[in-house]
Amino acid sequence: MAQSVRVRFAPSPTGPLHIGGVRTALYNYLFARRMGGTMLLRIEDTDSNRFVPGAEDYIIEAMHWLGIDIDEGVGVGGNHGPYRQSERRDIYRPYVWQLIEAGKAYVAFDSAEELEAKRKENGNFQYDAATRGSMRNALTMPAEEVKRLIDSGERYVVRFKVEPGEDVEVDDMIRGKVIINSSILDDKVLYKSADDLPTYHLANIVDDHLMEITHVIRGEEWLPSAPLHVLLYRAFGWADTMPRFAHLSLLLKPEGNGKLSKRDGDRLGFPVFPLKWHNPADGTISSGYRESGYLPEAVINFLALLGWNPGDGEEVMSMEQLIEKFQIEKCSRSGAKFDYEKGLWFNHHYLQEMADQKVAELFMPILKQHQVEADTTQVTAVVRLVKERVNLIPELWEQSAFFFQAPDTYDIATVKKRWKSDSASQMRELGKILETVEWNSEVMEETVKAWMEAKGYGMGKVMNAFRLAIVGEGKGPHMYDIIAILGREETLRRIARAVEVLG
Repeated sequence: MAQSVRVRFAPSPTGPLHIGGVRTALYNYLFARRMGGTMLLRIEDTDSNRFVPGAEDYIIEAMHWLGIDIDEGVGVGGNHGPYRQSERRDIYRPYVWQLIEAGKAYVAFDSAEELEAKRKENGNFQYDAATRGSMRNALTMPAEEVKRLIDSGERYVVRFKVEPGEDVEVDDMIRGKVIINSSILDDKVLYKSADDLPTYHLANIVDDHLMEITHVIRGEEWLPSAPLHVLLYRAFGWADTMPRFAHLSLLLKPEGNGKLSKRDGDRLGFPVFPLKWHNPADGTISSGYRESGYLPEAVINFLALLGWNPGDGEEVMSMEQLIEKFQIEKCSRSGAKFDYEKGLWFNHHYLQEMADQKVAELFMPILKQHQVEADTTQVTAVVRLVKERVNLIPELWEQSAFFFQAPDTYDIATVKKRWKSDSASQMRELGKILETVEWNSEVMEETVKAWMEAKGYGMGKVMNAFRLAIVGEGKGPHMYDIIAILGREETLRRIARAVEVLG
């Protein structure tokens, strides 16, 4: 019986989760669900120098907001824990010495200063089969000296012994067979005695094996590490259980070449993180998709199509549809340009599809920020009128502020163009009509239209002045829909004030 699919998303808590990492998590999730498998969250925090407080909680919250459900791991639990690498040092240590005893790895005592001196001597210096014989390590020193240094507390690292001249084949589900000769690989550090923790390379392999990971779906930047990982699996004797690899293409800048960065988002005005991030080091705040007013369904749909396409011409797909159609083999080998305007398009679509009351609930916190207290029924009615005009939730305020706050000034350009010498008298007449008319949008429209025809008033002239009086500028939805929500008293008050101020 074939082993069930198990994938893992394994970020490092070194800061906010980049949108590229979100896409990696999403593809792991879609693949696991498509195959009826398990999605695991592992935190790779072996680099204590780069650990950032709050980053782990941020990652978990982002996954929750996006609807990427974790089956096992940090925040959930499971039978393969602990799931933070910093809590697994006792697990890793025997595997380090297993490699040393098998002659697959060796202890090295070269200091940072000695290594830097070598690099200055040779700009292409690499710690490998050609140079290890001239360095301070267990391959060049007597065993007694190595033991003495270790026992005395001398700091050391353990390096993987890469044998040169071997073609290492990586079977990649996206890129096919990738062959790299071992001669270009260096003897990577697997363990550091300074903090008694393994590096990414060893911890990653040991954890994937012990957690029974069947498929490793990760970013293209890890492709150069794949041959080393293949060699490590062989060194441990785990070749038969080695997971299949899939290396995803990069997310590229919206224009030109190069990897998408936070600087691109700052420059062009879009987020590159799923949630707002408060940097504990310097207090800076970076925008997030959630706080910018994006819906998680839109972000998921947008990201899914950055590097993958179902091939049937469909663009708008729910999470369930994405799961049904997702095939890792259809992921692109080339980088995907980050078309942030397409992301806005998706968000606009999902906003229009969302129930008005739900949109109103999302809008309520923004109203509170503007010291507006309004009931859900009123806000829902407002949303129904203006949501087709916006792409993001916060834009609702710009389109609807006049519903909640009467204008205290009037747009100068609109006043010059729309408020004529007889506008004040016409608005007084209109106010008299609105004092007694049935307060219904259609009835009001028919009554006012009949009045204008009887008086010979130009509809555009009257209605433009009316809009200026109610809104404060020349924008907004259908006027009778606006005043139907405002109510008779507020409408008449605004007309009276415009007449008083504009004359």
